[in-house]
Amino acid sequence: METKRPIVVKIGGSTLGSHDTTLEDVVTLQKRGLPLVVVHGGGNRVTEWLKRQGTPTSFVGGLRVTDERSLEMVAAVLGGLVNADLVAAVNSLGGRAIGMTGVDGNLIEGKIENAGLGYVGRIVKVNTKALEAILAAGFIPFIAPPCARSAEETANVPYLNVNGDEIAGELAAATSAQSLIFLTDVEGIRDRQGSLLHKLTAGEVKSLLASGVIAGGMIPKAEAALTALNTTPLVQIANGRLPHALIGAVAGEMAGTIISTIQVPSSMIPNWSVAHSV
Repeated sequence: METKRPIVVKIGGSTLGSHDTTLEDVVTLQKRGLPLVVVHGGGNRVTEWLKRQGTPTSFVGGLRVTDERSLEMVAAVLGGLVNADLVAAVNSLGGRAIGMTGVDGNLIEGKIENAGLGYVGRIVKVNTKALEAILAAGFIPFIAPPCARSAEETANVPYLNVNGDEIAGELAAATSAQSLIFLTDVEGIRDRQGSLLHKLTAGEVKSLLASGVIAGGMIPKAEAALTALNTTPLVQIANGRLPHALIGAVAGEMAGTIISTIQVPSSMIPNWSVAHSV
């Protein structure tokens, strides 16, 4: 039986507060029969644990500079603590979830391209066989960094850090996903004057990146969106702190910024004030 094209959802640690409804939405969508692939971050938790050890943290272009100690913390905190917390929460809500990292089944392979970032991998290959088996069995894979080392990688570490946004974009492209949804702590992409941009084409995103309007932590999301658009028709960047933002994004009721290769209907222009029930 052929597996339906999934919806890939990227959730950032900053959107998962005590009153967040994202996991409830995930379970609701699963019960409606929608196949989901969830990629999660949690970089703030990594930073907290590094701070406890007296290890400083720095970022370049939205990417964490990763030495060996930081790399171990990424694997322990994201692939361990955060991943287990999320999977346990979904299962307790009546969902069916399985946790994994980019290392499992060599799901994500990367290699170092920028030595200045340390042990940060750039994705060079995606192996979806294990992912497809999990989806076919009716589970939601919850995927965390790190990633496996590419066979051609010469770094003397067993795995590499990799940005969760990049993972989401590559998985969306590899699975020809129905859509890719980023749930973050901002409404979406803004122009130079600070106005929210509701609809963008891939070409417009490239221009905004080149001009520096898209900056900081939005850079990996924008680049991941461009990767996904190779096979995925729609990418949404939405404010995940709003109640039931994921349900709204899937239904077309909510979307801070929509990036698409197709003509987006006016009905999908966001109206964040619209109340909706799960």
